[in-house]
Amino acid sequence: MKVIFIDSVHPILQEELERLGCQCDEFSHLSHQEIIALLPQYQGAVIRSKFLFDKETLDLASKLKWIARSGAGMENIDVTYAESKGIKCFNSPEGNRDAVAEQAIGMLLMLFNNLKTADAEIRAGIWEREGNRGLEIKGKTVGIIGFGVMGEAFAQRLKGFNCKVIAYDKYNPNFEVDGVESVSMKELQAQSDIVSLHFNYLPENLHFFNKEVIDGFKKDIYVINTSRGKNLSIKDISEAIKLGKIKGACLDVLEFEASSFESLDFFSLPEEMKFILESDQVILSPHIAGWTKESYFKLSSFLAQKIKQTFF
Repeated sequence: MKVIFIDSVHPILQEELERLGCQCDEFSHLSHQEIIALLPQYQGAVIRSKFLFDKETLDLASKLKWIARSGAGMENIDVTYAESKGIKCFNSPEGNRDAVAEQAIGMLLMLFNNLKTADAEIRAGIWEREGNRGLEIKGKTVGIIGFGVMGEAFAQRLKGFNCKVIAYDKYNPNFEVDGVESVSMKELQAQSDIVSLHFNYLPENLHFFNKEVIDGFKKDIYVINTSRGKNLSIKDISEAIKLGKIKGACLDVLEFEASSFESLDFFSLPEEMKFILESDQVILSPHIAGWTKESYFKLSSFLAQKIKQTFF
């Protein structure tokens, strides 16, 4: 089996495939058109986020048997069409679920304890204690929207904080997990103090978390997004922060990221995003929630296991 590596991933994946007798060719340095020209030769393809497997590309890859996406999201693969052509699509959310869950907790603690502001003030010679009095997670209700691998990992980390955890998942509404109550979206909006988004991006989820959803919450809330930037409307969340409906936000992902998640065009951002960048009520990071040294290895290791179990 010939495998093309279109993106760079941890070498454990190539090592494991070569042990199985595969020929692995690393072409992450090539242009899109150069890769397109090579695809008909290969039975397997390894990608991250920059390469798009749409219908046209899948039709050109006439020998392809599988695509391995190092990561959780599959929005750069037309999975339905690929599977209709007998192409198996793998991802590896098990590889970065721990990293995502820990980052979500870390960002929330940073927000609740005013660590961003306090650190900057001390460095500027300001010793302010009362103004930086924080909040505790204990006793609060955390609502998780999207209860797959990532949502469950986040819920597991919350157990030690003695808070109530509820979750809504429109794709799996009847899950059963100890310590987590499955609720409707309306119930989640009625109870939550903190809301964390953990669902994949699909066209139907564009700006799912918008003004209408925000206005449906009975309490003023804190929001965490470590899923995909397009799941949340920056315009609507910035307005809600100004009105006090959202008291703070932790955003690892932004709707204005490049499709590869590798950059953000700071010179062409709308005013709403500029407000977010300047707000002390918002904690930001550059799409790194699943980006740890440990997850780098695990993402490829889980893919190797899945490919081996299916094809060897």
